[in-house]
Amino acid sequence: MDRSIALNPLQPQANGAKTDAVAPASEDAAYLAKATKAAVEFESFFISQMLKDMRATTREMADEDSVFKDKVNQDMQDMADGILSKQMAGQRAFGVADAILRQLVPTKITPGNT
Repeated sequence: MDRSIALNPLQPQANGAKTDAVAPASEDAAYLAKATKAAVEFESFFISQMLKDMRATTREMADEDSVFKDKVNQDMQDMADGILSKQMAGQRAFGVADAILRQLVPTKITPGNT
């Protein structure tokens, strides 16, 4: 891996390569849109895995005649959990996407914030 290339595409490269110090607004918007989509999808995956683990624990603790042991109910609950995780991630309910975006899209430095 070439360590001279900057990891953040919005920052100028330190190796002396000729790049614009400020990317055009359309590139910033495209990068922000991709980063936001990826962060929200990761939060959805995170919530989905958490719900999956919670369901597995509930199923282990349930009695043999419980609705949680029925295979048809398990499939429906899994589908509902997938939908729920997407809805919660879309609302950024857990803040995981926001934390990822703070890492991927650093705030612009303005003259008053130095």
